[in-house]
Amino acid sequence: MNENEISKVIFDSGLKVHRQLGAGLLESAYEECLYYELQKSGLLIEKQKPMPLIYDEIKLDIGYRIDLLVERKVVVEIKSVESLNEIHVAQVLTYLKLSNCKLGLLINFNSVLFKNGVKRLINGTI
Repeated sequence: MNENEISKVIFDSGLKVHRQLGAGLLESAYEECLYYELQKSGLLIEKQKPMPLIYDEIKLDIGYRIDLLVERKVVVEIKSVESLNEIHVAQVLTYLKLSNCKLGLLINFNSVLFKNGVKRLINGTI
């Protein structure tokens, strides 16, 4: 599957979770439910994937963790906040660079309409 096909599965799974749970829960609840839904799709999903930082040829394990990495191609960062802001976007862009993935999905489950809480981000360094 390519990144667009994977992102469609992620979106549909997230929509299902949002329809059942609604807004207002903790990020961890949405992460677990989305992880469960994605597992049913048969895709390879890595949860809380550690992401080291390489600085001046030194590998630093400083605690960066991608919420979900799907098929080693799509980064998924889950939020449950009043509104997404620039720091959330910067976080996903950083994860894209560190993972060498092309596509990231920033998903805010704390929105009335699920589609309004989803932001697609492209890694411009590849």
